[in-house]
Amino acid sequence: MRIWNRSPLFMGMITVLALLLLNGNAAPLNAQTDAETREAIQMLVKASKARAAIVKMVSPAVVHISVEKTVKNNSQQGGAPDMFDDEFFRRFFAPRLPIPPREFKQRGLGSGSIVDARGYILTNNHVIEDADRILVKLKDGREIEAKLIGADPKTDLAVLQIQADNLPLVKLGDSDLLEVGETVIAIGNPYGLEQTVTQGIVSAKGRSQVGLTDYEDFIQTDASINPGNSGGPLINLKGEVVGVNTFIFSRSGGSVGIGFSIPINMAKEVMRSLIETGKVTRGFLGVVIQDVTQELADALKVEVNGGVLIANVGPSTPAGRSGVQQGDIITRFNGREVKTSNALRNAVAAVKPGVTVPVDILREGKPMRLRVTIGEQPTDMRAAIEDRGKGGGRPGGAGRPEEALGLQVETLSPELAGRLGYDGLRGVVIAQVAPNSPAAEAGLRQRALIEKVNRESIHNVQQFRTVISKTPSGSSILLLVRLGNSNQFVVIKKP
Repeated sequence: MRIWNRSPLFMGMITVLALLLLNGNAAPLNAQTDAETREAIQMLVKASKARAAIVKMVSPAVVHISVEKTVKNNSQQGGAPDMFDDEFFRRFFAPRLPIPPREFKQRGLGSGSIVDARGYILTNNHVIEDADRILVKLKDGREIEAKLIGADPKTDLAVLQIQADNLPLVKLGDSDLLEVGETVIAIGNPYGLEQTVTQGIVSAKGRSQVGLTDYEDFIQTDASINPGNSGGPLINLKGEVVGVNTFIFSRSGGSVGIGFSIPINMAKEVMRSLIETGKVTRGFLGVVIQDVTQELADALKVEVNGGVLIANVGPSTPAGRSGVQQGDIITRFNGREVKTSNALRNAVAAVKPGVTVPVDILREGKPMRLRVTIGEQPTDMRAAIEDRGKGGGRPGGAGRPEEALGLQVETLSPELAGRLGYDGLRGVVIAQVAPNSPAAEAGLRQRALIEKVNRESIHNVQQFRTVISKTPSGSSILLLVRLGNSNQFVVIKKP
């Protein structure tokens, strides 16, 4: 037997009937609701038409890019199948019949935006990298072979050029004005499906440490970006390009709502340099840097929200010549606040060599302003940044206070320095790190060189123990540690 009086349909009908009986104004309320619904629908229609108008305005300048490259294949690489790649043939005939390298054509797809009447097209470097032939197809059906003007792997950007008349152009916006939550539209050719449009919002800005490029400041969006969208534009509701769609985070290869675009302001500078010189010239400061965590700020006894700590300064670099010192905290660069190492790295790279900029720092808690003339980024930045710590420590007593930290150390001798690559330096070398110790938790490793403790230069184990002994239990110890050619400040809390 069915119990109708308990069914959702029956209960819903009873509720509606009760409301009608209790409310004599049911008809006017329905009329009002209908009017509001119609108004809401009209608003949606207008928004939809506006979005369509934006796409119609921008899409003619969005191009489909197809590339062809020659790939050499051998037994360790993928490619066209060959019977001699079979395990049976490799086992019995490979010694007498070596498999010769083969070449085959590999094809790829991407997108781009026409940004200049001279035929310049902005896209990703990974779209056209190592291409033998680049073919650009316009929305009006024209297919034109493109010339590579220049590429920058460090930002994954490239500029192409085509020769054609009456080219439609995109309008470049200002990505600094973009806000999280703002609606954006992606246009491209995913999986070869030309002129595909998707919509989403700006999920985040300033994404770095993604691991794709050397200079990262990505816009994150949930607008669907798929293979083939690379190089296409991300536009705002004004029809302005605010980003260059680059890649997605995905375990399956399809969009999961996490896409990344290069901000157009970064792309403008790279594009300008590629068009003018065929390469990108970046600014160089000459420092090794790290983020200022709360733990580091406490150890340095400074009150700062963010900032970039100078772990090392090359004496002959622009920073060294301008008075920047190890232990300084950069809070502003060229008039703009910097809170992370990535932000400072991008800001320095964007400055033309030879330009003098203001740099605001904290030195032992006191604000200062320096003026630094930026240099040109060398090919080997690590080699250009050299630091030979000077200064004497104070003698101290005996004991093994380092054992409480989980460390065993030994004085850096000339022989040990030569073996570890620490020639000309002074300090103590970490011989062993105890598992689950404060030192292990801080990330210290064997063969690392401790040059300073609480800002005091350390020449031997005796000095190291003296400074450690003077630090009260429960307090933080600030170490300047070198591993290979890199310096870094590390904080350990003394048990």
